[in-house]
Amino acid sequence: MFEGLSDRLQKVLGKAGRKGKLSKSDIESVLREIRIALLEADVNLQVVKEFIDEVRAELIGKEISEALTPSQQVIKSVHDKLVELLGGEHEPIRFSPTPPTVIMLVGLQGSGKTTTAAKLARLLKAQGRHPMLVAADVYRPAAVEQLKTLGREIDVPVFSAQKDPVSIAADAYSAAKELGVDTLILDTAGRLHIDEEMMAELERIRDTVKPHEILLVVDAMTGQEAVNVAKTFDERIGITGVIMTKMEGDARGGAALSVKKVTGKPIKYVGVGEKLDALEPFHPDRVASRILGMGDVLSLIEKAQKAFDEKQALEMEKRLMEGEFTLEDMREQLRALRNMGSLESIIDMLPGFGGMKSMLKNARINEKEIAHMEAVINSMTREERLNPSIINSSRKRRIARGSGTSVQMVNRVLKQYQQMRKMMKGLKKGKKKKKKLKGLPFGGMDIDFMNMFK
Repeated sequence: MFEGLSDRLQKVLGKAGRKGKLSKSDIESVLREIRIALLEADVNLQVVKEFIDEVRAELIGKEISEALTPSQQVIKSVHDKLVELLGGEHEPIRFSPTPPTVIMLVGLQGSGKTTTAAKLARLLKAQGRHPMLVAADVYRPAAVEQLKTLGREIDVPVFSAQKDPVSIAADAYSAAKELGVDTLILDTAGRLHIDEEMMAELERIRDTVKPHEILLVVDAMTGQEAVNVAKTFDERIGITGVIMTKMEGDARGGAALSVKKVTGKPIKYVGVGEKLDALEPFHPDRVASRILGMGDVLSLIEKAQKAFDEKQALEMEKRLMEGEFTLEDMREQLRALRNMGSLESIIDMLPGFGGMKSMLKNARINEKEIAHMEAVINSMTREERLNPSIINSSRKRRIARGSGTSVQMVNRVLKQYQQMRKMMKGLKKGKKKKKKLKGLPFGGMDIDFMNMFK
């Protein structure tokens, strides 16, 4: 999402880094470029002005840290102020000590409230909570059925009734207490625009169930309009936080950089895709680091941990250190790699690799290609997967037919397997170097993938 802003800021700060010493005029030049970059990213004008003033105050008239060069001080100041601008630190859901915790989702129609409700329920369930979804949008055609379908998909109960939204919310609260549900997530109705009828209804629901969290769901693609919507909802309903959807899109990022400063309410979660697992906690420090090309190792580790089963990963690591690497191991790594998302997003999290993003603009992990590779390995017998040397021409033809691919694809999988196996032998000998894995589905980047995916 912040691609344009990130590229621009990295260029500006890169120029500053080439100077051993920065004069006051150099600092003003850098600040001018940063101001332009923020405005082009659709950041609120007043927010930009205050941000630049704060960075200037950090840099001019103050003693530079002896541990940093002047250019490093610029980068540190911009980073620190970006973290503040984005909210300081992640603010999680505030759970009530006496269940159920009530989370009320509000927002305009089309912002993705219903899907976000299911995503949030899935996320909280994975954290050990016992959520229940409440279908309180009785106006949008098929909204109730959509929520029920999503609830079945994530195995979370959905409460619905042929009543008005306020009564539905009240009955759901009573049902949650009886059923032992500890988290109630209300999917409320939206409109195409803010109107009095919608706001009055939301106020009645709020006053009836007294939610612990009122989260506004806004579409990041709407830019500064998302900030205006947040401000209006906060003034009328009193929101406690924001969930920003479509953060994986090509929006310029101004809404995310402006909403906390304008409303005083934090972004708590961000939607980063259409799938139900594509909702992530919003960490201002990590986002600021990625914008400045400093990487985001913590998010990368968390992503890898989700992609790999910990016990399975430890068992695989033990086999690899003993020099064992089979086609079954390769299949597990391909599956985990696919679960981690695009190659561009992975590179974005690696410190020092920010400048490679333009090279990787269209370089994404090809899920279709990996599916074909998995199909090839699945079509082998277990003996063939453990001992590929027995795969002759007739076996290759059989595997190609069974996987719906070609002999060429079978040969490609076997060749890539041999390349990975060779690398594993290098690891066994203690040569933990970065290997260039030419021809692998994740490209020929000089990255230690084994360390990344443990």
